[in-house]
Amino acid sequence: MSSVVESVRVFEFIFRQARHFPGITSIRFVCGVLWAVTMSLQPYLLKDIVNRLSECGGVNVFAVLLLPVGLYLLTTVIQSTGYLVQSYVSDMLMVPQVRKRIISGAAADLMQKSYRFFQNHFAGGLANRINDLMRAIPDIFDFFDRFFSHMLAFVIALYFLGAVSPFFAMLTALWAGIFFAGLYGFSGRLTQLSARYSAMGAEVTGHLVDFLTNMLSVRLFSAESTERRMLHSTLDRAVASERRLSLAYLKIWCFFDYSYCVLQALNFYLLCVGVEQGWLTVGDFALVLVLNGQVFSILYRLSRECSRFSKFYGQVLQALIVIQDTSDSLIDHSGNDQLVVTRGEITFEQVKFYYATGVSLFNEKSVVIHAGQKVGLVGYSGAGKSTFVNLILGLYEVQGGQILIDGQDIQAVTKSSLREAIAMIPQDPSLFHRSLMENIRYGLPSATDKAVIAAAKRAHAHDFIMQTEDGYDTLVGDRGVKLSGGQRQRIAIARAILKNAPILILDEATSQLDSNTETAIQESLWQLMQHKTSLVVAHRLSTLLNMDRILVFSNGTIVEDGSHRQLLKAGGRYKSLWDAQVGGFLPQQDDAGSNGSP
Repeated sequence: MSSVVESVRVFEFIFRQARHFPGITSIRFVCGVLWAVTMSLQPYLLKDIVNRLSECGGVNVFAVLLLPVGLYLLTTVIQSTGYLVQSYVSDMLMVPQVRKRIISGAAADLMQKSYRFFQNHFAGGLANRINDLMRAIPDIFDFFDRFFSHMLAFVIALYFLGAVSPFFAMLTALWAGIFFAGLYGFSGRLTQLSARYSAMGAEVTGHLVDFLTNMLSVRLFSAESTERRMLHSTLDRAVASERRLSLAYLKIWCFFDYSYCVLQALNFYLLCVGVEQGWLTVGDFALVLVLNGQVFSILYRLSRECSRFSKFYGQVLQALIVIQDTSDSLIDHSGNDQLVVTRGEITFEQVKFYYATGVSLFNEKSVVIHAGQKVGLVGYSGAGKSTFVNLILGLYEVQGGQILIDGQDIQAVTKSSLREAIAMIPQDPSLFHRSLMENIRYGLPSATDKAVIAAAKRAHAHDFIMQTEDGYDTLVGDRGVKLSGGQRQRIAIARAILKNAPILILDEATSQLDSNTETAIQESLWQLMQHKTSLVVAHRLSTLLNMDRILVFSNGTIVEDGSHRQLLKAGGRYKSLWDAQVGGFLPQQDDAGSNGSP
């Protein structure tokens, strides 16, 4: 992406946030003007005070200094009031709302991403990107305020210097021009280094969240030292990127500080000549020194603000590149059409699907799953069963052909209406760090407590829930870590029961249950499947004996289609799978190998 396009994207995003607060933005602008004017007026008033004091000879001092001292104190009051007003409207009224809008907007953008996007990014890294936006945008607003007010104060200071002598104004302007030109010329490098620093920060956060989330695996494999080495390696790269950025800033400060020493030396020389030759007063001498010190302070703060801005700019740019990238977004072609399921018939018409690597899985696949059928999906790992299901769920986009539900192309309806029509029980369900009641109600947010409890009873989850300390109000921990695998599975089943969608997908839904519980759950699931189109992925073939059909997958192709009896009688792939079962389960791989998952 070119730097111009990057800048347009960043500033467009910034101004889109600011335009929602026109009144507050105007107040901040006025406060900035007042600060600049009063800041630059104070040295001029100080000059008037010094001149009057030197001319009055110690007589009627209060009367002589009443006006300039009064104005000086008034400018101080105006400065303080402006600062307080600006802080109030910014910190109390604007910034909290801006952060709310940023988090809400970023979350909405991420929700439009494809399933593959989340497979390719650290969850912690994405959270860090949003956090960068949330912190950086308000600071960028402050930068614009300070940049404007400081530049206005600088211009006014040059005017007062010019009023004393054009030499002082030209000398200061020349020094400032050289400094700004150097800062501008170096800005591209600073932005690049800041972007790298931001990217490394996201990588560090992502790595931390990754190994903390998988702490059980770290413990089981005694991999603490390995994780520390990986973390240290990532931290070393982050430290190196921060040092390169800090060194670049240090070079700028060195030039700034030493060039100011040269400027002050020239000013002292001209001031001494002016006083000696009589074309400068004592007040002028004081005014020039104070104004130059003020200009130094203004430019120093500006350069600091510019350095902070480059960091914020890099953080915002990196966050927007990831969050607003549309290449991994799911497309709702119509945006308004809702899927209406009356029967639940699923049709694959010449479907083509390829992995991200370009390896073909489905090539012009066509199959019809009739309304109300109970269909088993079998095959070795990597044969295409999960991808078949994920395509129906709209988690992946097909590269050709159509997938129809009751004659409606699922790519032409909203993803939300598609998934509302499907209840999914995954093999390894992941729960939210919320209460058990909230996790079950996730299947149907409008459900009453009574309906949730009824679903839990049907899923044989009620008894273990009541044995927990807080019952249905018990928090389950990150991804449900406080529950066993079988308990999480029963919560997922309760969700599906509560949702009661016309299409049901089971992916090894009882694989983590003990035999007694599985027998009871199977009965509940069988009741749930009645009058629904049901797809059941299973490695335990005995669970598919009562299916209307069984689809046998091999390398993305349906090689056999029929009932359990028909397929055994045919003596083909299914018969081989049945004979190859060990303890009722299929082996993990086919001799021909597998393609993996996209």
